[in-house]
Amino acid sequence: MSQTLRELEERALGLPIESRAKLAKQLLLSLEEPGADENERIWAEEAQNRLNGIKQGRTQTIPAEEVLQEARERLR
Repeated sequence: MSQTLRELEERALGLPIESRAKLAKQLLLSLEEPGADENERIWAEEAQNRLNGIKQGRTQTIPAEEVLQEARERLR
């Protein structure tokens, strides 16, 4: 652990409990929410995987009209 990280940890642990809880929540949220670049990378990878699945016959496509019709029926 770097000196800066140790110093930050010591300072954070010295905060009142409410402040530590807020900081902990923010830190955890930062781990869960990918940034714009990461989001773009994840979706590009997903799109490529889906395309590969279609090309290799592992994925069956459904016409858009069928999907929309089923969605409309479920919303009624």
